[in-house]
Amino acid sequence: MPTSTELTNRISEVLDRGKTVVLVTIVESNPIRPIVGAKMTVSDDGETFGGFGDEALDEYVEREADAFLKSREATKVLYISTPGSAEEASHGMKILFERIEAEPRLVIAGAGHVGASLARFAALTGFRVTLIDDRAQFVDENLFSARREESIELVKADDWQEAMRQAVRNGKGVSVAIVTRGHKQDEECLRATLTGNADYVGMIGSKRRTNIVLEKLREEGADETELKKVRAPIGLDIGAVSPEEVALAILAEIIAERHGGTGAPLSSWRRP
Repeated sequence: MPTSTELTNRISEVLDRGKTVVLVTIVESNPIRPIVGAKMTVSDDGETFGGFGDEALDEYVEREADAFLKSREATKVLYISTPGSAEEASHGMKILFERIEAEPRLVIAGAGHVGASLARFAALTGFRVTLIDDRAQFVDENLFSARREESIELVKADDWQEAMRQAVRNGKGVSVAIVTRGHKQDEECLRATLTGNADYVGMIGSKRRTNIVLEKLREEGADETELKKVRAPIGLDIGAVSPEEVALAILAEIIAERHGGTGAPLSSWRRP
């Protein structure tokens, strides 16, 4: 079985490749196979590390880990009977699955009132934020000098498309909020973003404004499947009015998408 240091190093390697990994731990076992505390990892590219000394059990865990990765759960406890003889199967096992992934990233195009508020809210909730604007005064570090805001990466864009491509990269674990000041900037940012395969892409604006941008890119030959993924207008309907409320509505939708939330009231189950 791998040591804690070996496991930590392997998990870091997987995260550095932009992958997600499941840490699997035996938290209860049976007297025949006392392996409490034994661990293995399974990444979303199928790579495994470590094992439990039983081929059937390892294969079972790999299948369950794959199903867990396809869900949006953060943790899962599974009670199973150890694969093997009838005697072994009479003793239950408890296995803990924990999802480990790089901190979520949020790329915001546009540092106006909404974009700046969104950057601050997202930083508070644990996102690694990149805030981009083509106006240097809007991404001045003096505007984001509070302790929590110091983690926000501020980018002055000389070229919107290049700045967005550099920020989004392969799109793994990345959400993109396009909240610029006009059609031209929206088009440039969305054009660059569509090639990055981000987990979430949303664009601010009225239905008319966003449809103009989407139709323009459609005419240019943009992939229709990718265009349909764009949340436009961006955000959940919470009746937002102020820039801060709009930013909150956007962040709520991003979080719901990331965790598989519906955006419905939690109290709805009580209503007839």
